[in-house]
This record gives sequence, C-alpha cells and structure tokens, in this order.
Amino acid sequence: MASRFAPDAPDPSRAGIGLRTPHFEALAETRPPLSFLEVHSENYFAEGGPALAWLERFRADYPVSLHGVGMSLGSADPLDRRHLESLARLVRRIEPALVSEHLCWSSIGGRHLNELLPLPYSEEALAHVVSRVAQAQEFLGRRILVENVSAYVRFAESTMAEGAFVAEVARRAGCGVLLDVNNAWVNAMNHGTDALEFLAAFDASMVGEIHLAGPERTGDGWIDTHGAPVRADVWDLYAQTVGRLGRTPTLIEWDTNIPPLETLLGEARQADRILAGVAADGRRDAS
Repeated sequence: MASRFAPDAPDPSRAGIGLRTPHFEALAETRPPLSFLEVHSENYFAEGGPALAWLERFRADYPVSLHGVGMSLGSADPLDRRHLESLARLVRRIEPALVSEHLCWSSIGGRHLNELLPLPYSEEALAHVVSRVAQAQEFLGRRILVENVSAYVRFAESTMAEGAFVAEVARRAGCGVLLDVNNAWVNAMNHGTDALEFLAAFDASMVGEIHLAGPERTGDGWIDTHGAPVRADVWDLYAQTVGRLGRTPTLIEWDTNIPPLETLLGEARQADRILAGVAADGRRDAS
C-alpha cells in the first residue's frame, strides 16, 4: 500500500532541524527547504492530541526521524514492552524515515532516571547491548540507529575504545549508527581522547544520520547542553567526517534556550554549505 505521506526519505545533501513546539507555527507558515525534521519519540506516545496532530501535519511536507531517549538499551532491566508498543504504534502512524535511540542506560529496577548514562566498553556490555538492540529491531520490524552519547565518566572495566565498541554493536546487531559529532568532540575534550580516531571507526554503510549541536563549558569541563551554536571545531570535525563518509542526513539539535527558528535555519544552511562541497561518495567536489 502506498504511503499517505510524501516525501519519505531525507535529502542527504541538505540538513534538517529538531522540531520544537515554539517553532510549530512559523515552520508551518514558511515551510523552509529542509531535509527532514526530528522529534523525541516519547513526546508523541499519546494516541491523540494537538502535538500528534502537528506532527502529522509536518509529516505531510517533510520526512521525519523519531529519536528516542527512554528505551534504556544498556540497562540490566528487561526491555520495557509498553515503551516498545508505544514506539511501534507511532512508527505505524508517522511512517518515519529514521528511528534511533541512544546507546546508553537510563533505568534500573524499574526506575527511570532523567539521564543518558554511559556503558563500559567491554565484551560483556557489548554482548548485552547487541542482544537488546536485536530484540528492539525484531519488535519494531525495522533497522534502528544507535547514537554515541556524551560521557562524563570513564570505566576502568573498559577493554576497547569507544569507537570500536559502537561500531561493533552495529556490525553484530545489524543496526545503523547515528553519529553525534558534537558528543565525540565533548568526550575528546573532557577525557583527552582523539575525536578523529573515534569518528574513523565508522564507514558509510553504518552511518545513517549525523547530529550536530552546541555544548557549553563549565568549571569542570564541557557539557552537551544542546543550547548553543555549533562550535567552529565541531564544524571542522563534521567537514572531515562527511568528506570521508559522503553526504549523510544531518540534523541540527537545539533543545535548551531555544532560539528563533531563523537561528536554527542558519545553522542548517552552514551544514548545507559543507555538504555542497562533498560528493555522495565522500570525494571533494571539484567545484
């Protein structure tokens, strides 16, 4: 059966933005040329209401990415079946281009934390996460993307580099990767690691989406707040990443201190300019 929505895939040569409530009316009125819109899945789990009606309205004009924050893929708890059922229902209703979740844990003993907590990069954690990603994909009937998270602690139990861990999850589970370039930069700055080495662990067949956002500095280091413009050095990392991977659906995230819509569109246009200089296979365009 044909989809009731169009278009159905992001344009990898153009960036998208996160869809946030303060921008609903301006976005609907202006309909700017964007590759796609992304929402936090859990905000649309209700079976009706104005938020879902707005999302369906935007889905008629743009591809949509559903980005989850509550699946807790790394938890020792069983996967939450009610959560998966709600997500599956939303997937059927919206027909998203992409579905993603964070590679982290956020619950234990049935209690949920408002944090995306990191995992140790060990063989035991790898096998555990791979099994849970496979379960989620089987339940949803589709491939998902898993996102690298910003981490403010490191585990002595880790036996492999973060990039190798995330890439191996993708290989073993058959999922894709949502590559967050800002998170890679934040982790490198806070832990003295090499962001380029992390990013080099992924090939084009794995990466289904890229995130860009702005962090903020505190007295203890860099925090991934999603509340500031993308930093110049993150733009540089992004340019090197798409120069190697090729054009990839790219999203500008901005979740706190939300600015006017035009500010997000300006960030998206900067990503567009970088993508314009990259061929689909990663070679620099001669132009």
